[in-house]
Amino acid sequence: MSSLQGKTFDAPDEVRAFQANGRVDLVHLDSGPVGRGTFEPGWRWSNDVKPLAGTDSCQVAHVGYVLSGHMTVRMDDGEEHAYGPGDAFNMPPGHDAWTVGDEPCVLVDFGGLTGYAQRA
Repeated sequence: MSSLQGKTFDAPDEVRAFQANGRVDLVHLDSGPVGRGTFEPGWRWSNDVKPLAGTDSCQVAHVGYVLSGHMTVRMDDGEEHAYGPGDAFNMPPGHDAWTVGDEPCVLVDFGGLTGYAQRA
């Protein structure tokens, strides 16, 4: 049975650094992890996370909300969508993504994050 919980990203339970250009801070709740991703300018999944994941594209599902900055996501089939502040998102497995512009993209991810930005 779950209990009432509250945690802060100011003291995350776990920090997963990307190869370069950012990190994801995680708080672990009874319902699962919640992540705050900080994707610095120049971040691209295929450059900064692929070496950790060992897959051709991101195989993690993401459901969340963009707090600041901009990110573009391209699915393996070529479908593409740009996200910005205030946007909620659903990013199924099988995608690449990159930060757009000269400010970090900061988002909250409620989508599980099992294995994300970890060595395969």
